[in-house]
Amino acid sequence: MSGPRILIDANVLYPTVMRELVLGAAGKGLFTPLWSDRILEEWRLAAVKIGPEGIPQAEAEIALLRRDWPDAVVTSAPETASALWLPDHDDVHVLAAAVEARAQSIMTRNARDFPTRLLAESGITRVDPDGYLRDLWREAPDTVAAVAESVRAEAERLSGQGWALNDLLKKARMPQLAKALRTSAQPPGHSSQRS
Repeated sequence: MSGPRILIDANVLYPTVMRELVLGAAGKGLFTPLWSDRILEEWRLAAVKIGPEGIPQAEAEIALLRRDWPDAVVTSAPETASALWLPDHDDVHVLAAAVEARAQSIMTRNARDFPTRLLAESGITRVDPDGYLRDLWREAPDTVAAVAESVRAEAERLSGQGWALNDLLKKARMPQLAKALRTSAQPPGHSSQRS
């Protein structure tokens, strides 16, 4: 893998479409994804929200993730976590894993519990998955568009229903990426309408 090293929080790995978009971009070499066993366990436990089938489904997806990204799992020493502080003590393990992995960023949707000032003390930035993928699209538009189309096609195959890319991305809480892709798909001279 190449590109920046980014530790991915559980709230990005679960839900599925967001995870597939993020890891699709990583699979194209745009960044190096990282996570810890504890982050994967948080994902597994969060999957109970979809019902009794949630945990076995998450366990299968995590097994595939481990197979496809064998070098992504990082560990952190207890003393690393004990030297760090975040507003939610339960999130310190994420920062500790990022520090140990020498990650440049933590990708999370939880801005409140990962204040940029506190992360900066450890030399780490916070990135939001939607904004980050939009920024990657600006650097590699064809690559990111191909990843998004692949995820859309797979969502369609698995759900058995048609998905417009814009609708799928909005449902996946990726409106900035949706807007970027929608704008780039318009013919020259056609003005974008706000939604």
